[in-house]
This record gives sequence, structure tokens and C-alpha cells, in this order.
Amino acid sequence: MNRSSNKSFDSSWALAAGIAFSVLFTAFIWYSGTVWPTPAPYLPERPGFWYEWQLAEPTFRTRVTAWSGYLAHQLMLWGLIWYAKHRQPGYTRGLHAVNVWALGGNALFIGLHWLQTRLWYDGLAQDMHEATSFASVAVMLVVILIMENHRRGLFFGRKVALVSAAGEVARKYHGYYFAWAIVYTFWYHPMENTSGHLMGFLYMFLLLLQGSLFFTRTHLNRYWTLTLEMLVIVHAVLVGMMNGTRWENFVTGLLGLFVITQIYGLPWKRRVRFVATVAYLLSVVLIYYYGRGLGYLYEVFMIPVLDFAAVFLLSLLIIGSARLVQGRG
Repeated sequence: MNRSSNKSFDSSWALAAGIAFSVLFTAFIWYSGTVWPTPAPYLPERPGFWYEWQLAEPTFRTRVTAWSGYLAHQLMLWGLIWYAKHRQPGYTRGLHAVNVWALGGNALFIGLHWLQTRLWYDGLAQDMHEATSFASVAVMLVVILIMENHRRGLFFGRKVALVSAAGEVARKYHGYYFAWAIVYTFWYHPMENTSGHLMGFLYMFLLLLQGSLFFTRTHLNRYWTLTLEMLVIVHAVLVGMMNGTRWENFVTGLLGLFVITQIYGLPWKRRVRFVATVAYLLSVVLIYYYGRGLGYLYEVFMIPVLDFAAVFLLSLLIIGSARLVQGRG
């Protein structure tokens, strides 16, 4: 088993540098969007689940640049994941060579996607429904709930045996799905400088950073991984405000997951969790009292109920698929 790694560069420093790069490149997207306008016109806005940031008249060139960039990026990450799993380098504080390749490769494709947006604009949205991008990341977050069940439980610290069994399988192969969900969503959107796009790309950059640090201790840092789970709240609120749609149910529902499940992955004392839970309940009442009205409080339960239902359904699917593969083997 090869356990060689770059001891001279701690993976925590790579994390700090990657976060700085992500923030600076997000600022660069905003600035470049003001001085170098993207091609126009876009599709007109329509009611419902509709993504308007597409060219009204796409060409072969706009399509092939988006799809070739996506495929090259996807194959690169899948190849590095396969290589890392094949070599089994072990978790260390330092960086492995494969981490350096992943960090450099992702940085390269981030730059290429920016250039592709400025020259040809269109992403995968021209050919794929917006639901595919939304669902890819939503399922990824559900898989994280499944994998973390063995450490923090699912309901107030209590573990669920069915979910634990599925989590064992998911931890072995999640890298391939996560890489697809992140890279697909990354190339789905053009690098626009709206608040929703900027936060979305910052989130994608950080997820790509996390994916680049596989087989390092930083990849398992509970505070860092929880931060990535929680950042979806900020993105959801910004997109909701930008589109003039409801955001209250997103923030209260996702924070509900935090006090029910995610908070138990932190080494907090019981009284600290109690205070956080009370603060959450008070904030929910205030948000709806001064916002949509207390008659809409039922919305708070929508996201947790849907996510927990998805956890059990996906756990059954994972276990069933694993048994089917084992039976054929």
C-alpha cells in the first residue's frame, strides 16, 4: 500500500489557499461580468421552473464548447478518483500527488469555463432541464445524511440501522457520484455575475476543493464538511430573493435539519445543543410572524420530511442495488 504524501505541505494549508482562490475567483467573475458583457440575447423569462440564462439562438460552437468542457472535466475527476482508490494511499495530513493533480486540474477547468462563458456563453442548460441540476446536488446532500448516520445519527443523535447499512456502501463509491453532481452543475450554468450565480459558483468551487482533498485528514474535518452542508442555505435564500420567490421555507427547513441531525456531529455539550435548538425555534416564529404569517408555519416541515423520506428511499435503493450486484458476482 502506497502511503507517500507531500509532508512539506499540510492539507489544511491547501484548504485555506483553496478557499482564498474560490473567493477571489468569484470576485473576478463579478468584475469581469461588468467590464466584458456576455453574448446576448438570452431566452425570455417564463413562469415556473425555468432557467432563462441561455442563448436565444445557440450554435454548434456554443454547444460543443460546453459539452466538451464538461466531459473533459468529468473524465479527469473520475480518472483521478479511480487512481486514488486503486492506490489506496491512506489518510494523511499532507497532500498526495493525486491531490495536487486534482487541485490543479480543477483550477484549470474553472478558468476554462470562465473563458467559455465569455466567448460562447451557453452551458449545459441549453440542452438539459433545470431540474437535473437541482436534483443532482439535492441527492448529493441526501447521500451525505446517509453516510454521516454512523457518526451523528439521523434523529437527535439516534442512528438508524437501515441507513447505516446503506452508508457503508455509499462511503465506498460516493466520490464518483459527488464528482458527477458537482461537475455537471458547474458546467450547467454560465458564469453570470448575479448574486445567485456568484454564490452558486462559490459553492461549486468549495465543493470541488473538498473533492480534490480526498485521502487527506482535511477531507474528514467535521467543521469544514458541515460548513459545506450549510452553505446551501445561503445559496437558496439568495436565489429565492433574486427570483422573487419564497425563501422562508428554505432557511427554516434546512436549519431544521441542522438541529435535528447535523448538530449532533459536533462535539457540543447537551446544553449548547439545547440553546441552539431554542434559538432556532424562536427564529422560526419571528421569521413567519414578520413575514408570510404564522398560518404558513407548516412549511417548516416540508424540507425535513422530504429529505428524511429521500434518505430511507435512497437507502433501500442502495442496499438493493448492492445485493443485486453481489448476487450476480
